[in-house]
Amino acid sequence: MKASGTRRSIRMGDQIMQELAVMLLEEVADPRLELVSLTGCKLNADMSIALVSFTVGGGAERRKQALDALNKAKGFLRSGLARRMNMRSLPDLRFAHDDFLEDMVYAKPDQADR
Repeated sequence: MKASGTRRSIRMGDQIMQELAVMLLEEVADPRLELVSLTGCKLNADMSIALVSFTVGGGAERRKQALDALNKAKGFLRSGLARRMNMRSLPDLRFAHDDFLEDMVYAKPDQADR
């Protein structure tokens, strides 16, 4: 996916991320999504796909459970976004785990110096 770098797509990605975060806190009741943090949202060039990055504590199994829960709730989240945002067409939501924070915290000392 080639990400768009326009101001409009950045603003829209920020708004999508903010609305999704509120919905995860207030409306989604899946226990697999507890302590899931959204870290970013990038839209592709024609703004038809939104790649939402998330982090969650725990190991690989916990990440997989969170990803499965987000994919299962995709329709609910997308319909909630349609109610909250005034847009002609809403982008398709895709979720990916963000390793950036874990890499920064758990980096080996010899890798951090590079």
